[in-house]
Amino acid sequence: MKPAARVSLGKPEPAARPPTPERLAVHAESGHRLGAAHPRQEGPVDLRMVPPAVAAWVAAALAPALSAGAVALLVCGCLVAATVLGVAGRRRARSARDRPARERRTWISGGVLVAAGAALLCAAAGATAAGLHTAAVHDGPLPELAKEHAHVTLRLTLTGDPRRTRGRPGQPRTVVVAPATAIRVAQGDGTATVIRNPVLVVVPPERAEAWLGLLPSTTLEVRARLAAPDDGRAGDIAALARVTEEVPRTLAPPDLAQRLAGSVRQGLLDATDGLPEDARAMIPALVMGDTSRLPTDLWNAVRAADMTHLIVVSGAHVSLVLAVFIGAPGTASRSERRGLAALLGVPLRTTAVLGAGVLIAFTVVCRPGPSVLRAAVCGGITLLAIATGRRRSLLPALAAAALLLVLYDPALARSYGFLLSVLATGALLVIAPRWSLFLQQRGAPVPLAEAMAATAAAQAVCAPVVAVFAARVSLVALPCNLLAGLAFAPATLLGCLALASAPVSGTAAGAAAWLASWPARWIAAVARTGAGLPGAEIGWPGGWAGAAALAAVTGGVLLVLRPALRRPWAVAVLVLLLVLAVLRPHPLARWVTGWPPPDWRLVACDVGQGDALVLSAGGRGAVVVDVGPDPAAVDSCLRDLGVRHIPLLVLTHFHADHVSGLTGALSGRSVGAIQTSTLYEPPGQAEFVRQEARKAGVPMAPVVAGERRRLG
Repeated sequence: MKPAARVSLGKPEPAARPPTPERLAVHAESGHRLGAAHPRQEGPVDLRMVPPAVAAWVAAALAPALSAGAVALLVCGCLVAATVLGVAGRRRARSARDRPARERRTWISGGVLVAAGAALLCAAAGATAAGLHTAAVHDGPLPELAKEHAHVTLRLTLTGDPRRTRGRPGQPRTVVVAPATAIRVAQGDGTATVIRNPVLVVVPPERAEAWLGLLPSTTLEVRARLAAPDDGRAGDIAALARVTEEVPRTLAPPDLAQRLAGSVRQGLLDATDGLPEDARAMIPALVMGDTSRLPTDLWNAVRAADMTHLIVVSGAHVSLVLAVFIGAPGTASRSERRGLAALLGVPLRTTAVLGAGVLIAFTVVCRPGPSVLRAAVCGGITLLAIATGRRRSLLPALAAAALLLVLYDPALARSYGFLLSVLATGALLVIAPRWSLFLQQRGAPVPLAEAMAATAAAQAVCAPVVAVFAARVSLVALPCNLLAGLAFAPATLLGCLALASAPVSGTAAGAAAWLASWPARWIAAVARTGAGLPGAEIGWPGGWAGAAALAAVTGGVLLVLRPALRRPWAVAVLVLLLVLAVLRPHPLARWVTGWPPPDWRLVACDVGQGDALVLSAGGRGAVVVDVGPDPAAVDSCLRDLGVRHIPLLVLTHFHADHVSGLTGALSGRSVGAIQTSTLYEPPGQAEFVRQEARKAGVPMAPVVAGERRRLG
């Protein structure tokens, strides 16, 4: 029986003596000395901050779709219900203290009622914040001018880096977009209004170069034609501003912090310039989320393998950098005695201050995206715990970070990136330790069990959300992320070393970048290999209905897996089935699906808008005429047909819906020659074909009138 808690009703007791070797603090639930147990197994999971965070998040996500009156009604209802629950909870708790213990059993305790009231208060706060944010976005004349497609002169301040868009698969990345805050709008009749509305600047291809070097916090004046945003972004920006002049007029340069950050970022780009193409592209992506150098085929491979979290700076990057300084997050109360700070003998409070400086610098240099903000706030709460000498509680820190960020920027409540970041981190904290222990009990080595559990847990909770907007499921995500994880830490840390040393020594930065190139190239090779497998990904219904279906399927698979993992033969069967599903051997696929039919001669591939025709040349060879707009679609079609050799690839003209899928047709196949039209229009698409043919080592020649060929 636990001893009763002592309550002092008289004068306060003297302060407790500090713990001595004879009198050590123990954990209230486990009875073990604090710090003696494994941190992931020390006490129950603290979920008290989770309901308030979820309530605020849901309310902030729903509020922009409601009218102002509905939001006000929702807020008032939450406040009234919270007050009622709070009063009822306090009364129930007070009456429970006056009754004997055997009479205190009740379906709902006073504490639960108070907690529910607190969650409703947070929901009211979330709805209020989202309502105010939506009102601020649509304040002033800009939204109405956007509906009229007005031509205006805008004065604006950039809030992010201008970047090239990727558009639909296979399309050249020519359009540049830049987030900004419009601070003044002048209409054609001379009327000028001071405003403060978020906008998205869209720069056409011919004017892109003048924008790509601009830094956040730069103040500009441009002429633009406004357009209303689509429904998906109507709550986040007031207008799209399509630039109509050659060069923007700079009114104020970026601030000092952004100039320094821009110099550091450029230093890393310079340090990686002489490296092989994949390393040159991957290192800036791994270190600071700059994907501008990633070729389309590598980007598609990373996406197909569900490895995009590695190349857009996320919580893993922030945690890795912070762990070097203060110790790994999993060390809980012992973290203050680990990391670089402990090695240098830095005191606790100084460690927290310096760690905050590292966190701020990393966030500014790598840009505060949704997942970076989440990790930065979590890290800040951890540093506060270190500074005050408290035990680090990671799940409450995650929930508190989500709550604070949703209230600060309600647009994050509708961000897929933020949702994926929070879900993945929660899975690592709650699910992964249990799965790791389960695998260890089945004989798996500890490092392998922890890596598999972390990857599988994150994939299980994130895959349904990915299906919402991607309408697909990756079957190679688990093995690819496991293999890439071997190189992620060294590539990122060496890349960060190159980033930090670039302003001091270009030679040192180049050496660190060269070392980072090896693990970076490994990650790229894993992505390309995994995405190149026939069954790398399968289509899945999109939207939240598809997400619910995938979540149900995932739950069913987990129920089957748990007993199956106790039997070696069952594990072998499951692994074999997964391998067959991913490899899709051609004879087996034909036997299961009946496709392709025997002795096929001509197939028109389903590539969406555009054309891709395949003519059998015997064996595993075929002549391909046009390749459609999507590399993945034409690649999948050729794989299903078993085509491994293309003696001749004909491109009838250079429009995107006929040539943009070229990388998919060339991927993993030998190609004898490419013949094209003699009309090289549009020039950008013709140059794209030349570059891809050159990279693949395939000769390219124009078609000659009257020419005949016989193949097969």
